[in-house]
Amino acid sequence: MSRLAIADRVDSQLVLIDAQEKLSAVMPQALLPAVVKNCSILLQAAKLLDIPAIHTEQYPKGLGATLPELAELLVPESRVEKTCFSCCEESGFCEQLDDTRRQVVLTGMEAHICVLQTALQLQEMGRQVFVVEDAVISRNPGHHANAMSRLRHAGVIVTNTESVVFEWLKVAEGDAFKQIARLVR
Repeated sequence: MSRLAIADRVDSQLVLIDAQEKLSAVMPQALLPAVVKNCSILLQAAKLLDIPAIHTEQYPKGLGATLPELAELLVPESRVEKTCFSCCEESGFCEQLDDTRRQVVLTGMEAHICVLQTALQLQEMGRQVFVVEDAVISRNPGHHANAMSRLRHAGVIVTNTESVVFEWLKVAEGDAFKQIARLVR
């Protein structure tokens, strides 16, 4: 596994964690639209570049389904229902991970709970983990900041949406570049 801190589209897979209706309703509403937009950009870029995407739903009976604007970008078979905070504790999640792709790019909710625990556990399992700081959110912005600090300290790569998509692209040419460039405008 490469220890370069660059997201590689051949080696990456994307995970959207618990971007659900009722959970979204309690997030800071001034910050939520940008996070949802960035998750959407990442999902669309992943689709254009043939990067697999998995999405989880924490207790959907209570927290609702994935936000419709994100769900429409996902394949239903990629859904993993869970009750554990770390996605890795849910056997269906580990089964969905592509073992030929060592990098896992994480987005979603909440940064200091499910995203943090999943990132640390994936790293412990030998994965190279990227957490997209502007595509994760917590109810309390201080908890988000603390999670990003903890992740950096643990050696997880904390990045941003544009860095990931342009690292996946590598070059400014072709149809995928043109479409992704329009997404980030």
